Amino acid sequence: MRRRSPFSAPPAGYRRSMRRSPAPRSSGKARLYFALFLAGLAILSYTCSKEYNPVTGENMHISLTPHQEIALGLQATPQMMQQYGGLYPDPQAQALVDEVGQKLVRESVAGQTEWEFNFHLLADLRVVNAFALPGGQIFITAALFDRFTTEGELAGVLGHEIGHVVARHSAQRMAKQQLTQGMTGAVLVASGSSSSEMLANAVASLVNMKYGRDDELQSDVLGVHFMADAGYDPRAMIEVQRILQAEADGGAPPEFMSTHPSAPNRIEVIDEAIAEIYPDGVPAGLIP
Repeated sequence: MRRRSPFSAPPAGYRRSMRRSPAPRSSGKARLYFALFLAGLAILSYTCSKEYNPVTGENMHISLTPHQEIALGLQATPQMMQQYGGLYPDPQAQALVDEVGQKLVRESVAGQTEWEFNFHLLADLRVVNAFALPGGQIFITAALFDRFTTEGELAGVLGHEIGHVVARHSAQRMAKQQLTQGMTGAVLVASGSSSSEMLANAVASLVNMKYGRDDELQSDVLGVHFMADAGYDPRAMIEVQRILQAEADGGAPPEFMSTHPSAPNRIEVIDEAIAEIYPDGVPAGLIP
C-alpha cells in the first residue's frame, strides 16, 4: 500500500472540516473582562479622590496633596522661565507685580490658604500670556504687562490666576485626565481598534476642554472677589477682557485666550459677580 507523503495536501474532507470549525472566543471575553476591570478601577480611583475646598465651597476630585502641588509648581518654574526668555530685566516692574500680587493674597481669603504664592514677570515681549502653576507660582509676560494702563488691570489678571491656584484647578484637571485616560485604555482593550482610539481621545479632549472653560469662569469670579477685598475696582477686569479681545481681533488670539471662553461671555459673568458684591453700585475710592 502506498503511503501518503507528510508534505502532500490533506484530504478534501479534512480541509472542509477545518474551515467549519468555530473560531475560539475566549480571548475576546478575556479582553472584555479586563477592559471592564480597567474602567471600574479608573472610576473608583476618581470617585475616592473627592475633597472639600473651603474657598470655593465645592467638593472636588483632587489627584494631588497640597504638598505635592507646591513641589510640582516649584519644580516646573525654571522650565517656564526658560520657555519665556527668563525674568524681565526691570526691577521696578517686577516689584510692582510682587506688590499687587501679594496685596491680593494678603487682603483676601487666598492669604488664609497654605499655598506659597510667588509672582514672576517674564521677559517675553511677543506672547501675551499669564498662567499659574500648582501651589502658587504665577507668571505674566512682559507682552501682556506692557498693555496695561492701570494697576487695577494688573490686579485683574493676577487675581484671576490666584483663583486658579486656590480652586486647585490643576489638580482637578489631572484627576480628570487620569479618569479619561483610564476609560480610553478600557475602550482600546475591549475593541483593539485604532479608530476607537481616535474616538476615545476626541471624547476625552472635549470633556477636559469643557471643564477647562468652566475653570476660567470660576477664576474670573474669584478674581473679582479678591480685587474687591484688596480695594481694587473690579471693573478693571472687564477692561482686561477688552484689551485681550482687541489683540485677538488684530490677528491670532493671545495664548492667554486660547482655551478661554469668549470675551463677551466672560464680561457677562464678571458683571454678575460685581453686582453681587456691590448691589448698590461700585463705590467711589477704589483703586482703578
